[in-house]
Amino acid sequence: MQEPSPDIRPHARGRATALSGYSRYGDLVRMLVVKEFKVRYRNSALGFLWSLLNPLAMMVILTIFYTFVFYSSSVANYPVFVLPTLLAWRFFAIGTSSSLDAIAGNSALVTRVYFPRILLVLSGNLANALGSALEFVALMPLMVVLGLRLTVFSALLPVILVLEFILIVGLSLLLSSVSVFYRDFNQIWEILLQAGFFLSPIFYSQDLIPNNLLTVYSLNPVGRIVVATRQVLYYGGSPTGVDFAAMILSAVVFLGLGLLAFRHFEGRFGELV
Repeated sequence: MQEPSPDIRPHARGRATALSGYSRYGDLVRMLVVKEFKVRYRNSALGFLWSLLNPLAMMVILTIFYTFVFYSSSVANYPVFVLPTLLAWRFFAIGTSSSLDAIAGNSALVTRVYFPRILLVLSGNLANALGSALEFVALMPLMVVLGLRLTVFSALLPVILVLEFILIVGLSLLLSSVSVFYRDFNQIWEILLQAGFFLSPIFYSQDLIPNNLLTVYSLNPVGRIVVATRQVLYYGGSPTGVDFAAMILSAVVFLGLGLLAFRHFEGRFGELV
C-alpha cells in the first residue's frame, strides 16, 4: 500500500510568508531611499547640479591655492589629481553626516511603526551611494577632457567604492546610535570631518608625509580609500595588496562594530527619540 505523500503546504506557506516579509521591507527600503534622495535636493533651484558644482568649485579653489599661492607645480594636471579624491571624500562625509539623524530625526516612524530600525540607516546610505555614483558618472567625461587617462585598472574603482560603502554603513550604524543618546555629537562629528579632510591626502600627495609618521598616518581608513582612488584614476595603476587588505579589514571591522552597537542600543531608541 502506497504511503501518503507528506503535506508540504505548511512549509510552502512559511516560505511565502517569509518572502512576503522580505518583499514588504524591500518596498519600504525603496520608498525610504527615494524619500532621502528627494530630500537631499528639496527646495534647491539647481537640484542635483549642486552635487556637481560643489566638488568643481572645491577643485578650482584648491587648484588656485596649490598653484598660485603655494607656487607649486610638483603635481602635473592638478585638477585631475584632486577631483576624484574630492568625490571619494564627499561620499564618506555626506554618508556619515546624514546618518546622525537617521534615528533621532525619524521619531514618528521609530515610535509608531514597527520595522527593523536598521533600514533607516541603510536607506540613507543607499541614497547617498546613488548620489555619489551619479557624481562620478557625470564628472568622468569632464575628467577625461581635463586629461584623465582611463586604463584597465579604472575598473577597480567600483570595488573601492563598495568597500568605502561598507565602511560608511558601519560608521553610520555607530553614529546613528550614539547621536540618539548624545545630540551634541553632531557638532563633534563635524569637527572630526574637518580634521579628517586635512589628515587625508585629498589635496596633497601622501609622499609629503614624513617616513616616521607614515605608519600612524596610514591608520586612517579614509586615507587608504583616497589613495586607492587616486591610484586607479590619476596614476592608472593598481592599489597595493597592503592597501586592499587594509580597506577590507577596516570595512569589516567597522561594520561589525556598527552592527553590535546598533543592536545593543536599538531597544532604547523608542524611549529617547
